[in-house]
Amino acid sequence: MKSTFSKILSTLLAFLVLFSTFSFTVEKHYCGEFLMDVSFMGDADDCGMEMEKVVKKKSCCKDEVHHIEGQDELQQNSVQDFNLEKQQFVAAFFISYKDLFIKNESKNILYRDFSPPDIPKDYQVLFQSFLI
Repeated sequence: MKSTFSKILSTLLAFLVLFSTFSFTVEKHYCGEFLMDVSFMGDADDCGMEMEKVVKKKSCCKDEVHHIEGQDELQQNSVQDFNLEKQQFVAAFFISYKDLFIKNESKNILYRDFSPPDIPKDYQVLFQSFLI
């Protein structure tokens, strides 16, 4: 159970790092107040009406472009920054984390061919104490 949960969590974290570095653009084309086309990869298709650039006439069409920036640089630690305190922390963390997953399995030792010891005297008869 723990190993499958650990694998799922590590996969999700890897995808989170991957998707945080992506940049993409969303383009929308409106004709009046109606959304005509949305594009994530290229240019949004227009509605067939030419957008006029004339100052006197206003066009009913408009384009919106949303550019979503991802992370450009990931933090890269160098070997020189890994001082003694960080080494001690990593060692202590590794040792304590490793001990969480050790399974303590007790072994039941069954003596199948064990014969009980010989009793030299029969104490029930000697003391005359019988269970009724």
